[in-house]
Amino acid sequence: MPRAQRLNRLLPAALVAAGLSACVVEPATSPRPQPAPVRPAPSPETAPETAKSAAARLYFAEVQRVLLSQGLLRTDTGARDAPFGQRQLTENFIRIALYDEYSRSAGAFTRGETPSILRKWVAPVRMQIHFGASVPEARRATDRARISSYLARLSGVTGHPMSVVESGGNFSLYIVSEDEREALAPQLRADMPGLSAKDIHDVTAMPRTTYCLVYALSKGSSGVYARAVAVVRAEHPDLLRQSCFHEEIAQGLGLPNDYPRARPSIFNDDEEFALLTPMDEMMLKMLYDPSLRPGMAEAEARPIVESLARRLLGGDT
Repeated sequence: MPRAQRLNRLLPAALVAAGLSACVVEPATSPRPQPAPVRPAPSPETAPETAKSAAARLYFAEVQRVLLSQGLLRTDTGARDAPFGQRQLTENFIRIALYDEYSRSAGAFTRGETPSILRKWVAPVRMQIHFGASVPEARRATDRARISSYLARLSGVTGHPMSVVESGGNFSLYIVSEDEREALAPQLRADMPGLSAKDIHDVTAMPRTTYCLVYALSKGSSGVYARAVAVVRAEHPDLLRQSCFHEEIAQGLGLPNDYPRARPSIFNDDEEFALLTPMDEMMLKMLYDPSLRPGMAEAEARPIVESLARRLLGGDT
């Protein structure tokens, strides 16, 4: 079976909608109505599983089994067999933070690496989790706890405030089944008014080779993120599900690209590592250092990145 791959998008070019520009995720002016919950579950029961969702659940269980049998989806740090030094950390950061995996053309995204600017959040990240009615309460409780713990870890690493909120979020995370995702268009339009019909179709018609995705929007060409939305399949088994949480949330903070030479890292398409690694933490720490400002291009950012990498590692290995 061919290895499936996640699709991660942080919009690189300006999306102009209602006077707003975007870059993987949300408007900057005028308050928006909050999107309605995704098919709220008729409490206390969970919506019954559909045939389509059951088939997807079996499929992704097999995906996880095959990846694990190949030695992928590792949960260790990679220290044993993937050492890295200052040079690797610098180059990985440049390629992941200052290049985009997709370019926007004629209202749609085309895969192809392009240079970009540094983007990150200035406002606190307030994550609002939207569960589809298909997600049982026990699973919701587990997901909430893991996401809250992960945000606390990311906040500690970056020094940037992040938390899970019940309302008024600026980073929406949808955990939905096949049928619920196909009906997600109204919520996506409310969350991301800059998204085109093609962008929304890419979510509602998401192929099985896409495990999960994230969009993030910046204010014009400033590189300052204002809103983000991520979509994770409710049918994912446990580790694949955690893997999606780790990568999409981290990419939605400002590490938009996948770079095949990045190792040990979740920021590539080889699925070797399932969870955020120490090198990934270093890149996030560098990204949120005050010396790196939103809007910087590579030429301006590189000497600062080299200095930060040197400070973190003290030299090459």
